[in-house]
Amino acid sequence: MTLENTIETVVADRPQALSQTSTHYCPGCLHGVAHRLIAEVLDELGIRERTLLVAPVGCSVFAFNYFECDAVVAPHGRAPAVATGLKRVSPDKIVFAYQGDGDLASIGTAEIIHAAVRGENITVIFINNAVYGMTGGQMAPTSLVGMKTTSSPFGRDVKTMGSPLKMSELIAQIDGATFVSRRSLHSPAEIRKAKKAIRRAFEVQINHQGFSLVELLSNCPTNWDMKPLESLRWIETRMVPVFPLGDLKNAVASHGIKGV
Repeated sequence: MTLENTIETVVADRPQALSQTSTHYCPGCLHGVAHRLIAEVLDELGIRERTLLVAPVGCSVFAFNYFECDAVVAPHGRAPAVATGLKRVSPDKIVFAYQGDGDLASIGTAEIIHAAVRGENITVIFINNAVYGMTGGQMAPTSLVGMKTTSSPFGRDVKTMGSPLKMSELIAQIDGATFVSRRSLHSPAEIRKAKKAIRRAFEVQINHQGFSLVELLSNCPTNWDMKPLESLRWIETRMVPVFPLGDLKNAVASHGIKGV
């Protein structure tokens, strides 16, 4: 075949909602994968230009660099409160918060719970890597039993430190929550399922059906002291048994999602 007769087909391209910029995340970190999934969904649903991102303190504090949409930086843990304010004054906007486990499940526990209680029509993407990533690798509410961190050097002890907090199960019990799902980013198959959950969460908001949250099991090779590939196996073998994957609540499943 000559060069003139060669036909090239584009099978993948950078989403328009994803900025073309260098990353500040550590090598092997899955935040970039989560960002791409969100950007693809924003493009596919045609909502990029009316979307507002709320990024709190944590590894995701610079998330506004990676999305071609307007963004607000919230105080540590307060992203659901800020997102609530934005959505109430601009109900035509699509508002989502992007939070880590140290942020959402610790200092921001009250904000996320009461946003769900009120049934705020916002979407929350919850990155769970079982550790405080940005501030030095301390134990998070989601750290596994026996997991060694800079603040639990001998491993998490249930007697003195309690058990891992399962936020999705907690939020799913709240009447105001419409859609709650936990997915993982450790393999291509799970990444595809994660994208479907993210899309469903945004569809819930588009259709004014209330609060939605998607938890994504992720890694932290730096603070876990692992190579990236090893960290993916750790998610599959250690995290998934503690944090089972699937839709924990889908209150609109019985009558379906309306077209967007």
